[in-house]
Amino acid sequence: MNPILFLDIETVSNQPDFSELTPEWQHLWEEKTRWQRGEEITPAEYYKDRAGILAEFGKVVCVSLGYFKGHGADLEFRVKSLFNHDEKLILGELSELLDQHFSNFYLCAHNGKEFDFPYLARRMVINRISLPRHLQLAGKKPWEIPHLDTMEMWKFGDRKNFTSLKLLAALFGIPTPKDDIDGSMVGPTYWLENDLDRIARYCEKDVITLARVYQFLVGEKPADESIFQNSLL
Repeated sequence: MNPILFLDIETVSNQPDFSELTPEWQHLWEEKTRWQRGEEITPAEYYKDRAGILAEFGKVVCVSLGYFKGHGADLEFRVKSLFNHDEKLILGELSELLDQHFSNFYLCAHNGKEFDFPYLARRMVINRISLPRHLQLAGKKPWEIPHLDTMEMWKFGDRKNFTSLKLLAALFGIPTPKDDIDGSMVGPTYWLENDLDRIARYCEKDVITLARVYQFLVGEKPADESIFQNSLL
């Protein structure tokens, strides 16, 4: 088994408010979301809640990465975050890191195959950044793609099932160190408070939870909690 790089991203809308989009982009948003929002929700209301999760209308503000290093008493969990108001800087550094330092690693995320991995690839294309090997999927067979997804692992073939990382952590008795914001607060924390550091700490805690959930799913002996606490110092 290749080593694993655990990954989580935080995204926000490209603009703080629907009214700040140009008329052309307002129309494009209305067209894109017509079926999802229905007639009871206005485009402006839907933009506030959902624009950040659509790669055409959002941007990446933080990517957190984590991996195990060493064995036994020397086991460590390393965490690194890339965060910036300039998305192109984040994605350029990520692409370089993946190709130069983590080229033989699998990428693991929760719902990564449906969200994190395609979102990153789309935003890299938009920003004219060369895709790292991990995100070059064209023509590859499923077993050639170096991706792991804890939500897919928990589905056990049930394609209709959606289970959050938070629920799996609670189910497995994994203490989650989330004691600040949650996913719904990332947008306001970015646009109203301008607090990227806070968003990065939240993202790192998700990566730690992801790694612990993965260990449970594959039957590994859980790593001592102290190594995760130390990784946040």
